Amino acid sequence: MTALTSLLRKDSISTFNEEALSQFQLLKEALITAPILFHFNPPPPTITETDASDYALGSLLSQVNDSRKNPIPFDSCKLLPPELNYEIHDKELLGTVWALKGWRAFLLSLSNSFEVLIDHSSLQYFMF
Repeated sequence: MTALTSLLRKDSISTFNEEALSQFQLLKEALITAPILFHFNPPPPTITETDASDYALGSLLSQVNDSRKNPIPFDSCKLLPPELNYEIHDKELLGTVWALKGWRAFLLSLSNSFEVLIDHSSLQYFMF
C-alpha cells in the first residue's frame, strides 16, 4: 500500500500509476469482504495477533466463542523512517509492544490471561 499512502502526502510527486491502481483495487476488495467485528466481552479467551512487514505493523484482537475466533478491532500503522532500518525481529517485537499498548484498555479488563501470537520464530526466547 506504499504507492497509495505516498499519494496522500501534501508534497507528493507520485502519480496514480498501475501499481497504485492495483493496490486501490485490493483495498476495495478487502473493504467489501471484511469480516464483521464483534463487541468485546471479557470472559471468553482473548488473543492478540501481531505482524510486521518491511513498511508497516498490524495487529488484531480477537476472542474465541463457540470454537470460532471472532475479531474485535484491527489496527495498523506505517513505520517511521528510523523504524524502517530495524531488523525484522526488532520490527516484530515493536509490533507486539505497539499492539499491547493499543489494546491495553481491553486487556486490563480481563480477569484471566490472554495469548499473544507472533509469527516470528526468533522471538520464541521471550516465551516462558
